[in-house]
Amino acid sequence: MDQQKMPVIFSGHGSPMLALEDTEVTRGLREIGKEIIEKHGKPKAILAVSAHWYTRGTFVQRSETPKQVYDMYGFPRQLYEFKYPVKGDIVLADRVTDLLGERVRIDNSWGIDHGTWTVLCHIFPEADIPVVQLSVDATISREEIYTIGQDLSKLREEGYLIFASGNVVHNLRMVEWNNPDGTPKTKTFNKSVIEKVLTRNDQAVMEYEKIPYASYAVPTPEHFLPLIYMLGAAKGETPKVFNNHSELGSISMTGFSFGL
Repeated sequence: MDQQKMPVIFSGHGSPMLALEDTEVTRGLREIGKEIIEKHGKPKAILAVSAHWYTRGTFVQRSETPKQVYDMYGFPRQLYEFKYPVKGDIVLADRVTDLLGERVRIDNSWGIDHGTWTVLCHIFPEADIPVVQLSVDATISREEIYTIGQDLSKLREEGYLIFASGNVVHNLRMVEWNNPDGTPKTKTFNKSVIEKVLTRNDQAVMEYEKIPYASYAVPTPEHFLPLIYMLGAAKGETPKVFNNHSELGSISMTGFSFGL
């Protein structure tokens, strides 16, 4: 068991109903959690970057009891009753502010949103690992995002797991509700991104607009940018690909695990 350096995980999250499902995707997430525990032990806490906390500025939570945010509409009541009661971690939040300095501010107005809890409830179903959420900053360059990831990578050697939730392909306007797979455009873009991540052509990932079908796959950046944070946090490391699956036509659930 190598506890010297915790992994970095990027996961797709898709529909919030993921929290209640038992599918190939959720089973893949459970396997990731088991592998983390087996190889590295249980993380002290998780620093989570969610596409759904998309802000002007970089913010981190500093709360012992962050609220669970149900930031989705029109789903069954069972989903709004689902609880993932993780605690926060003041020490981790303070380490983030130490590492990022003036680039980050404290903000406890948000919480643990569905981009985070619908995925982590499968990876770590006991909800016994504290979670601190970091926002995705809409105002900085991708190079600055990548650098933030690099600076946060020091947390891995301190027993903290760095985790991000977004989607390589995320276009809700083009969702095909009866399509359990992806469209040709989704699959082509997703495959191209996987190839670039596996070869660690990070610059090409950051310049994703140059990849064919980018305007279809990434009509808005907030679901793609979490991947760039993770590339910075795991610079130079070749990942494993998991949950290479598309659904609803225009959603990719692809995940990358670095250091596993």
